[in-house]
Amino acid sequence: MAMPFLALYLHNELHASPLLIGMTLGVAPLFSTFGGLIGGYLTDRFERKYVIITTVFVWSLTFLGFAFAPSAAFFVVLNALNGLCRSFFEPGTQALMIDFTEDSKKRRLFSVRYTAINIAAVIGPLLGVWISSLSSASIPFMITAVMYAMYGLFLLIVLNRYESKQQQLSGSHKMSAIFNAVVRDRKLFYFIIAGILISLGYSQFDSTLPQLIDIKVEDGVKLFSYVIVANSITVLALQLPLTVMIEKANIYTSLKIGITIFAVGLFLFGISGNYWTFIVSMIIFSVGEIFCFPTMNAVIEEIAPPDQKGIYLGATQLKNIGGFIGPIFGGWLLVAAIDWMYVVIALLMLSSIVIYRRALRLT
Repeated sequence: MAMPFLALYLHNELHASPLLIGMTLGVAPLFSTFGGLIGGYLTDRFERKYVIITTVFVWSLTFLGFAFAPSAAFFVVLNALNGLCRSFFEPGTQALMIDFTEDSKKRRLFSVRYTAINIAAVIGPLLGVWISSLSSASIPFMITAVMYAMYGLFLLIVLNRYESKQQQLSGSHKMSAIFNAVVRDRKLFYFIIAGILISLGYSQFDSTLPQLIDIKVEDGVKLFSYVIVANSITVLALQLPLTVMIEKANIYTSLKIGITIFAVGLFLFGISGNYWTFIVSMIIFSVGEIFCFPTMNAVIEEIAPPDQKGIYLGATQLKNIGGFIGPIFGGWLLVAAIDWMYVVIALLMLSSIVIYRRALRLT
């Protein structure tokens, strides 16, 4: 409801420059990158539920800050905190779900989780536009803050009803275990590099794409809300049938197909100029998303030791370096070479296939 419109809020309400918008959006993935390493360790070392619940309440306060921030400069700090919260929350919740899931169903778990996220993503942007049109553009941030607080209370009650199944990391494993995992496991290292390139491309969705639409189409805010809904509806409609198909294929073949479709979607964004071409481009982009994201998490879970699920899932937050570079690099291209912007980014995303291929050669 709130975050997809952050770039437009900064542009329209606070009159921030494209470069400052890129920095604001990029700082969240940057902090998420290194926070994920710490969050992944803490989730394995201590009870996952305490890490998750504390994070959710801090997140609520962060969104309250978004609602009352007087200038774009404050958004840089708040979005850094937003990224930090996400980096603690993601590996913690994913590891918690893995604890309660049979091995044979873990690959599908990530697809079901991704579908659940997209159910909210269908409703959220439409609510955001509607609520903003009725009142202040900052109201969606306030509502989000309240919802996170309610979610924290919900988790506090529910998670206390279940006995933990976590295989806890021993006290002999220090913070260095995080860096050892990345350095010693070459396959994990290559997965992270490939993930950085994919994240760089995907980060254009909520950084340069809304600005590009606003430049090319009249009433860009309205079209961008339709584009987000098209993304979510596509994922919801095709997630299950494509998941069944993906499960029958080699996991790395699924990744390569997804990356290629992703790149095609990006290229089509660059040559789009009206409502329908942007929406069709988003549908293609979304199919690539369905293939890539759940599978990227599944391959990491597959290579992670039983007592280091959180560490490995946290280490994959390093892919968010691409989410930091992407908005800044894209913001620069938006000014310097708008016609070639998505061609360059699509080629960078395609290069991740070469890195995955190299990882496959490792035993």
